[in-house]
Amino acid sequence: MTFDGRILSGVSVLAAVVEGGSFVKAAELIGITDSGVSRSISRLEARLGVRLLDRTTRSVTLTDEGRRFYEEAKPHLDAIESAAFSASGAASSVRGRLRVDMDPFFLPLVLAGRLGMFCARYPDLSVEFLTRDHIGDLVADGIDLAIRFGRPRGATLITRKLAEAPILTLASPSYLDRHGRPAHPSDLTGHRCLQFLDPASGKPFDWEFVRGNETVEVPTSGPLTFTDPKSMLEECLAGTGIAQVIGWGVGGRLATGDLIDLFPDWHGERFPLYAYHPSRLHPPAKVRAFIDFCDEVLRSL
Repeated sequence: MTFDGRILSGVSVLAAVVEGGSFVKAAELIGITDSGVSRSISRLEARLGVRLLDRTTRSVTLTDEGRRFYEEAKPHLDAIESAAFSASGAASSVRGRLRVDMDPFFLPLVLAGRLGMFCARYPDLSVEFLTRDHIGDLVADGIDLAIRFGRPRGATLITRKLAEAPILTLASPSYLDRHGRPAHPSDLTGHRCLQFLDPASGKPFDWEFVRGNETVEVPTSGPLTFTDPKSMLEECLAGTGIAQVIGWGVGGRLATGDLIDLFPDWHGERFPLYAYHPSRLHPPAKVRAFIDFCDEVLRSL
């Protein structure tokens, strides 16, 4: 089959459908009508001889053939976009839309309340945040940038370590009044400890304490297990149990005495925060701008 420009046009529309999740959103993204999107997809399917999308009244999803085609074609679209950005000067201009796969802790407890500064700095850029338990294929999912704790596993990703966060073990005064204060990390085996689920393993994170060259792993248990760090912190504040949290975004609660740092001498454990994005020769300025902004916020903590 010989190539013609209609295939490239159809793939661009297909990418908009996948990124937007519907024909309506795709039409908004690329500035054509819903029926125009539908006709373009139908022409592409006829040209390729395969059905690319399963359509219902509520959703549009890729077929197996469609997913394989999209995953192979999308990197080439990205390369064309990158080349166009460079040629037009957009590689140094912060504008358009930025889709960020954001860690569910970092967004509400660190960035929230500070994002207005970024919006004021770059008024021509809109940012869409996604928080998910699992990171998928950034290219296939149309994600420009991910900010996540823990080193990414994707070998094709460009990574930059932003910071290493301390891990604090916290309890409220009301909890300590009822159950007493543990004198050593090993005492936690007799306490109600709020658990946080590791999405990679499907099991709660282990509780580890580091002081100098000394490391102590403590088996813990408790009545509640979370995937939402903000909810876990609220239960800790309410006195439900002891929680291990990343030591950012809780300074105010510690200063007022609403939370107590149980083991200030055991802050040696660190959890790295990474920024990573699909491999490109010229990362768009919008990606660099948001990474630099996160870096700036972290230095102010």
